[in-house]
Amino acid sequence: MAREIYVFDAYGTLFNLHAAAEQHRDAIGAEWQRFSHTWRTKHIEYTWHTSLVGRRDTFWRLAERSLDYAIAVHGLDVSAATRAALMAAYRRMQAYPEVREVLAALRGRGAQTAILSNGDPDMLTDAIAAAGLDGTLDAVISVAEAGVFKPAPAVYKLATDRFGCAPVEISFQSSNRWDIAAAKAAGFRCVWINRTNAPDEYPDLAPDRVVPDLRALLGG
Repeated sequence: MAREIYVFDAYGTLFNLHAAAEQHRDAIGAEWQRFSHTWRTKHIEYTWHTSLVGRRDTFWRLAERSLDYAIAVHGLDVSAATRAALMAAYRRMQAYPEVREVLAALRGRGAQTAILSNGDPDMLTDAIAAAGLDGTLDAVISVAEAGVFKPAPAVYKLATDRFGCAPVEISFQSSNRWDIAAAKAAGFRCVWINRTNAPDEYPDLAPDRVVPDLRALLGG
């Protein structure tokens, strides 16, 4: 019987990365959604820059730096207490509604499940506990083990090394199209979780499936 191995990105795929800003939208103001998008976009930009110039930093410190950038670029008057609350909420994000059900169902049919994330190990531990996902994952893999952020090829090799398998044996799920493109280049089977019906950006590295949420994994 063929192994079933499902590897998931964390932020935006399992965890709602905009939940922190939404939780504190009264303090942020009417443009909280644009603010949250800026925070996320700058965070990812910082990870790419850090990797390309050969520096090391934590995902947490880059989250703080990108939060400060978002506050400044949107001209917001955010108190120190609100900033601290935003960072605390970022550390304990809410999972999307279907996540626990899907992970439990996959493991119930004998599949192996894992996270492969830019998140620091302690951040992932906190997020998993806050979302009630303890016991639903066989492995939690942080890019810290590779010393570089996604989409570096060394990150995706962490998953094949952990499971002792060929890339094609892994089904990789992410809401980030650039992450899917990198995983496809690494040889994974890829499912793009396109929650926002976004347009394709990498037609030369197409996903095997495009689905609106994780429930589609249970259909085959």
